[in-house]
Amino acid sequence: MAISEQQLQADLLLAGVIRAVSLLSLIALVAICHIYSDKIQIGIDQQQRVFIRTVLYVVAITTFPVMKFIRHVLLRLNKTAKANSMPKSRYLLTIIISMAVAESIGMYGFVMYLLGDSFNTLYIFTGLSALAMFLYRPKVEEYRDIIESQS
Repeated sequence: MAISEQQLQADLLLAGVIRAVSLLSLIALVAICHIYSDKIQIGIDQQQRVFIRTVLYVVAITTFPVMKFIRHVLLRLNKTAKANSMPKSRYLLTIIISMAVAESIGMYGFVMYLLGDSFNTLYIFTGLSALAMFLYRPKVEEYRDIIESQS
């Protein structure tokens, strides 16, 4: 059963909306930090901030290969599921998980800003989060493979 390119794109519309909402929430976090800047910062001791920042950098960096593995497993499960199950909803769940994990990286920057770090840290974590959202975005090829494996 061949599915048209238009149908594939239509099926991925909601996944694209979820990705867009994730990107908009990153922009909103940065905007909140700029609008309320000093009012929302707690300003904990620099040594504690450096330790927390280092731990969060390690977590963010290790999140990328872990996320790739989780996504690989989820896509594999999508392909091997029963033929009468809903590939669209399963792929959507994969995208939701991917975007949530990517969003968490951006939250690290927001937390560090709240703790008193500079905008640089916020931008670095936000950039890493946006990179993860780009790398693990909804892809027509992945969805097509899932549908073809169901046939």
